[in-house]
Amino acid sequence: MPWTLLFLAGLFEVAWAVGLKYTDGFTKWMPTTLTVAAMVASIVLLGLAVKHLPLGTAYAVWTGIGTIGTVILGIVLLGDSAAPLRIVCLALIVLGIVGLKLTA
Repeated sequence: MPWTLLFLAGLFEVAWAVGLKYTDGFTKWMPTTLTVAAMVASIVLLGLAVKHLPLGTAYAVWTGIGTIGTVILGIVLLGDSAAPLRIVCLALIVLGIVGLKLTA
């Protein structure tokens, strides 16, 4: 269950990171509200997960999920670069997350 909470926390991190782009500097009411709600959900779920997982592992996995998801959505939704070196770097992050999961 803690890994599920951590995964969900990571997804909410992706949501708020991408949501920041749509808040227009926190000037748009609805995107700002949804972004702040995703921030709160992400932190609460992370807090619940670290009750049962090593802090360093949980935090690294949480930020890794957020990084990977945000980069992918940036490419798909916002036209960010999909240069091969960026994809290789994402693969290295995935390997790091898998390694941390296997050693936790």
